[in-house]
Amino acid sequence: MKTLILIGKIALFVLLTLLTQTGGVIYLLLQPLYRRIDHRFTGRLQRWLGKTGLYLTAYLIATLCVVPLIARPFGRVPMPLTLHNHIRPQNILTCLLNRHYVRPQLRQAAEAVAQDMANAYPGTELNYLDGCFPFINKFPLFPHLSHNDGKKLDLSFCYIDAHSGTPTNKTPSAIGYGICEEPRPGEKDQPCFCSENGYWQYNFMRRIVPQANKKDFIFDSTRTKAEVLFFAKSENIGKIFIEPHLKIRLGLEAVDKIRYHGCHAVRHDDHIHVQLN
Repeated sequence: MKTLILIGKIALFVLLTLLTQTGGVIYLLLQPLYRRIDHRFTGRLQRWLGKTGLYLTAYLIATLCVVPLIARPFGRVPMPLTLHNHIRPQNILTCLLNRHYVRPQLRQAAEAVAQDMANAYPGTELNYLDGCFPFINKFPLFPHLSHNDGKKLDLSFCYIDAHSGTPTNKTPSAIGYGICEEPRPGEKDQPCFCSENGYWQYNFMRRIVPQANKKDFIFDSTRTKAEVLFFAKSENIGKIFIEPHLKIRLGLEAVDKIRYHGCHAVRHDDHIHVQLN
């Protein structure tokens, strides 16, 4: 029985670490207090509620107050938790899971583009998606291959409300990924090519994310193209990833910073990937 409990604790530590980077460490630090809860409460539900409440409280305090301070010596800063300088997280879970850390230069570039977009298209707000974890280069941010050094950030496309026909800051996907602007007939279909050549992960998000909201949104090619071009003009931005058919459709063939990410990654017709030089 003790062996099973130990295995369970190790598994939980690994899971929390992979999900949040810091969650496993917090779990270990709370073990002495967990033992006190075990001694104080006899009921299984009481112990579970006590431990869960303690963990969530400690985790939130660490995530909101402690981690941002410790991340600075590692050269990383958090993106805004709420709307700030016309940019905000598409989903607050991105921040609560510590997936919103970037290099200061990248935050500055993103906020500059957000300001440019707001000037060109009043009322526009940029929704950012995954950045990186706060500490340690090469630490994996699943399911991304390259978001491991603070130099990468994903942003959502811009959309039009299909019912009102007006620009909106909302997005069709709750997590920002998985609802794609598919290749049209005659356009290069890279997602199909990658899938047919055995790269199962390329369309993974498209398969698991519910598509019910897609009908309520229209891809805003004008604002999305402008967003890409503003990032391309930034001296600190070295590469931008979008799907090849969108690069051609938006008339961005001449923009050298827009590259193809390869079949080993995931499709990029549901978001924009930008990274520092």
